[in-house]
Amino acid sequence: MSESAAELYTTKADFAYLRVKELILSGTLLPGSVIAQAQLARDIGISTTPLREALRRLKSEGLVELDAHRDARVAPLAAEEARDLLELRRSLDPLAVALAAERRTKSDIAAMRAALDGLKPLPGNPAYEQLVAHRKFHAALYHASHNDLLIQTLDGLWDKADRYRRLALEVERGQAARDRKAAEHEALLEYVIAGDAESAAAVMREHIDTSLGAQAAWRLRKHQPEADV
Repeated sequence: MSESAAELYTTKADFAYLRVKELILSGTLLPGSVIAQAQLARDIGISTTPLREALRRLKSEGLVELDAHRDARVAPLAAEEARDLLELRRSLDPLAVALAAERRTKSDIAAMRAALDGLKPLPGNPAYEQLVAHRKFHAALYHASHNDLLIQTLDGLWDKADRYRRLALEVERGQAARDRKAAEHEALLEYVIAGDAESAAAVMREHIDTSLGAQAAWRLRKHQPEADV
């Protein structure tokens, strides 16, 4: 990325924030890895000052760790965080689609259909754009709830959850599992459009319980030392 590319954004810190977040969520910057700030700033075409501002913002979102000497590293994956994310989503995602079934508008329905069009289950080592497409569909469901606090909360969880999805995808899923996720996406849309809040919530609970996030939580817990359990 060049300096001129950074100028397309409101501030260079905004540009740096979005670029570094993409590098983290795409797996280019691995969990726990040290961030070489001078080199990274050169790579993305900015100075270190806006980069440090972006890193502080990413720290507030739990994606980056900064120590007293301003050294930075990508936040490691943790069994406790994976569990916490799963517990929140088990409660909040079903609520969101139930509300969406009650409150969706014609424009909401159009947005959800457009987001589902061409959406496929995530492959192993997904591209950043594939993660964005997955997020876009779920975000369309959330927005149809017309509950701003709920939407903001779920949106805030998504970036952290994407890192655990990527971990789970290191183990290749079979075609049957991929087909089931595609069918669940279609069922969620159908029930929300039909106004069937109970069925939409039931499908979403199953969707979360068998999600990549759930698999990642199980995998991390399984490999956690006994003394830390």
